[in-house]
Amino acid sequence: MPGTVLLLAASPVGKGCLVDAASVLPVLAAVAPSVLSGTDTANVVELADPLEPQAVLTRLRAAATAPGPLTVFVTGQLQLDRRQRLPHLALARTTPATVRYTAFPWSWVADELRLRPPGSTTVFADLCADADTWEFLAGHPLAAGPSTALYGRVAPPPSRRKVARPTYMRAVATLLRSGHRPPPAELHQQALTRVSGEEGARSGAPDLVLAPSRVWAGQPWPPAPGFTTVTAPPGTPARPPHPPAVPPAPSVTPPGRTDRRAGSPSSSPPSSPPSDPHGEIAEAVREGRHDEALALAARWEREALRAHGPRSEQVLHWMEVRADLAMFAGDAERSCRGWLALAGTRLDAGQAPGSPEVESAVDRAHHQWGRIGDPAMVRELGAELARLRQRVPGRQEGALDHVQRQLRQLQTQA
Repeated sequence: MPGTVLLLAASPVGKGCLVDAASVLPVLAAVAPSVLSGTDTANVVELADPLEPQAVLTRLRAAATAPGPLTVFVTGQLQLDRRQRLPHLALARTTPATVRYTAFPWSWVADELRLRPPGSTTVFADLCADADTWEFLAGHPLAAGPSTALYGRVAPPPSRRKVARPTYMRAVATLLRSGHRPPPAELHQQALTRVSGEEGARSGAPDLVLAPSRVWAGQPWPPAPGFTTVTAPPGTPARPPHPPAVPPAPSVTPPGRTDRRAGSPSSSPPSSPPSDPHGEIAEAVREGRHDEALALAARWEREALRAHGPRSEQVLHWMEVRADLAMFAGDAERSCRGWLALAGTRLDAGQAPGSPEVESAVDRAHHQWGRIGDPAMVRELGAELARLRQRVPGRQEGALDHVQRQLRQLQTQA
């Protein structure tokens, strides 16, 4: 099966640039696609200094839904938005004052990769942080989701009037140009060895090293049953600000594997080893078996509900999965309802209207609402969305006005 490779290099234009991210793309592009991917053949997508977050999201989403292994090489700089204090990948038009609108939220990386089968996704990252982000990362290490292997480094801000070089990613590319692709962990270690040799005399704070065994689960949702939580490295908090509510060992009996002939989850006992629901769901989506994927996710949600209660993070996770699956199936109405229900549940559980999880759910509901074709459903769900937007205005200015304007237009047409 062919693999997919996404090459992403992004940094602001002008004096706000901290790292010459795009300089590494020619070196990576000189590597054979099969070596970049570790498969016999591979499709390579390159994004150099993109202007818009949505352009990055579109390419990442397309790569995430492709079958086969996925490898992402991302080079750039991290900045915090001033409102939520969350790390973003700065793009060409990003300035400190416009991070929320012109940069790519790092949490979107994990968000888009979460349905991929465990073990099929690897991210190599060479990132430079500005001063605020560097301080933030000391207590909030980066993560790319529970099923994605993240390798790389985050470098501290360079000295004034200097632009850093992506030496880690250049080392990775140079190693791969030999035509041999070692396992990701080995490639990562070899690249770090090269970087330490080149930058041994560099003054200042040491880099933050990214590796699966050295970051805690800082993803915006907890791992669902069957996922392994990763542990904190020395010197970092024992738990993230929103710690996962799932114990390391699954406490929910996994449903049986799907019966593809019947197109619905099997009622037989699980085989050994236990089934991987996310892998089966992702496979069903790729093969167009959307009803089967939705049925399996719903069954896991019911299991989580019985074991942990209606507002548990396990249940919220599966609500997110089902809303996403409806989107993949092209059912905008069901997806919108799912995101609205999720946002309402999070608010009822006491989560703040400005929290990333709540805002993300409302934004996704808004997006799917705009894709509904039935005017009656648009009016029904639009009224609910408008009430929710009054509590959760989100990052995009004028979101509530947009909903109300659309509803007024429908009213005049009725």
